[in-house]
Amino acid sequence: MNKKFIWLSLANAVATFAYIALMSWFLFNGEHWFGNQPDNFFMPLLMLLLLVISATITGVLVLGKPIQLFLDNHKKDAITMLFMTLAWLLAFSLVVVLFLMK
Repeated sequence: MNKKFIWLSLANAVATFAYIALMSWFLFNGEHWFGNQPDNFFMPLLMLLLLVISATITGVLVLGKPIQLFLDNHKKDAITMLFMTLAWLLAFSLVVVLFLMK
């Protein structure tokens, strides 16, 4: 197993986790920042735009390098990189679950 993939997958997972944490913080504090807004068209619009942007950003962070490796005909490395990134994200998820159980 290439150590380069370990560190690169960790960096991708940390960046993904940081982005998710930032978006969670934004959503958690939204009512405080925007106040209790009446129902209107713009809040669902904002949420759907945020969903599309977030899916794109996290997709690039998780799938970007594996797709590049796959297209460069390094298929085994691509699969390894993808699953290592997912393993890091799973580890971060377990840490969050353990933190919530306290």
